[in-house]
Amino acid sequence: MTDTNYRNGIGVFLINQDKKLWVGRRLDSNKYWQMPQGGIDGPETEIDAMLRELKEEIGTNKIKIIAKTKKLLKYKIPKQISKNLWDGEYVGQSQRWFACSFQGIDSDINLNLFKPEFSTWKWIDPRSVIDVVIPFKKKMYIEILDEFKEYYL
Repeated sequence: MTDTNYRNGIGVFLINQDKKLWVGRRLDSNKYWQMPQGGIDGPETEIDAMLRELKEEIGTNKIKIIAKTKKLLKYKIPKQISKNLWDGEYVGQSQRWFACSFQGIDSDINLNLFKPEFSTWKWIDPRSVIDVVIPFKKKMYIEILDEFKEYYL
């Protein structure tokens, strides 16, 4: 396996009308939170994958796309985790991130519509996401915050 084995994916920087950021606490961790994200399946476009992932992870895709990252952003997964993830095929993810405004209401969010990935969720000040994200994603999250700052500051 080479360092070029990154899974193609998308991520969603979802903000509400109060410029708060959606984060979910991962089911496999009582400690870390993250924004919705996931892989691109087969012939899906980035937008198709984003809408599917939102529906699967938060139960709704009532959003309006307001921006996307200029380049793909990457993160590497620690070796002890990558062995058990994706059959060890990838070292991390290479993702296009979308800034989206939430067009629904909080009751539209349903973490249990499909196979749950999050135990709970909340809206937070976007800048505080760095304090709650798993350490190996921090660098990428800093890049996301920088690229989308005009939408929350």
